Amino acid sequence: MVRKSKGFKNHSRQKLKKGDRERGLTSIARAITRYSPGDMVHIDIDPGEHRGMPHPRFQGTTGEVVEERGRGYVVEVRDHGCVKTLTCRPEHLRLQGNRDAG
Repeated sequence: MVRKSKGFKNHSRQKLKKGDRERGLTSIARAITRYSPGDMVHIDIDPGEHRGMPHPRFQGTTGEVVEERGRGYVVEVRDHGCVKTLTCRPEHLRLQGNRDAG
């Protein structure tokens, strides 16, 4: 028997689905938001943008921006006691706190 493929988006139909009021293109403000090292950000995956998308297991987690790398940001996230490093584009990040990030 052939083993079932376990791809990048396996079992993520509900996670990577936009709500009824979020359908369509994402605001450009979310793509041009700037973060600085030390900012705490929430990972909120935008399913309409595939570039720079972190793994769906990190949807909803919070991490710290470590550095800017190209068009994306390096974010450190704690995952079951381990510190993991993700490279995400700003479309998939939201600032934690008072400032609105898109």
